[in-house]
Amino acid sequence: MRLAVAACAAVLLAATHVPAASAQGARATASLNGKPQEVVRVAQGARPRAASKKGQKTGNRYYVDFRARTAASYGHAFVWYGKINEEQVEVAGLHPAGESVIPYIMGHVLFVPAETGASYGDLDEQYLTASYRVTLNEADAEKVFAYIKHRQANSPVWNAAVYNCVAFIRDIASFMGLQTPASHLLYPEDWVNQLRELNGGRKTVSLSTVQ
Repeated sequence: MRLAVAACAAVLLAATHVPAASAQGARATASLNGKPQEVVRVAQGARPRAASKKGQKTGNRYYVDFRARTAASYGHAFVWYGKINEEQVEVAGLHPAGESVIPYIMGHVLFVPAETGASYGDLDEQYLTASYRVTLNEADAEKVFAYIKHRQANSPVWNAAVYNCVAFIRDIASFMGLQTPASHLLYPEDWVNQLRELNGGRKTVSLSTVQ
């Protein structure tokens, strides 16, 4: 118990210079490009990159994009998903709840309440450090999107070591039949890049071949 308290105190002291708004778990309700409370509108109007012609020819009109972005600490991992060529983009990612940096700091020692939607910076390409997009047909997309929402509804806590943002998107990748890196403790950018390499950069996924 004393060790845990001491560790927590050390983390708190070390993080006093980390701006709350730029921490990994900053809420999506934080200002975006200087416009407070605009995240929902931007999320609905964000334009995902067009899918490859290969994906369109095979009838895969849906996508899941495994993404990593910069943050004040290690970075953040999350997914975009939706229908190709539609402006609306859905975002799912695990991060500490609240606008304060304190839950993020405490989450290095304890489990803290989590949120699973968009966080600050998830919709800004300027913060993007890695991306691996795969396409799916409609039937498979329905299953995958339902699973993502299931994970969101059943991921109430966050911990930096036990279940973090990388572990959250790892579960999604595993459900889709993708090979995943052995550890969820990699930097988000490294994990997403390794995910792409392990799967040979494949652009399409078919659940019928893995489930």
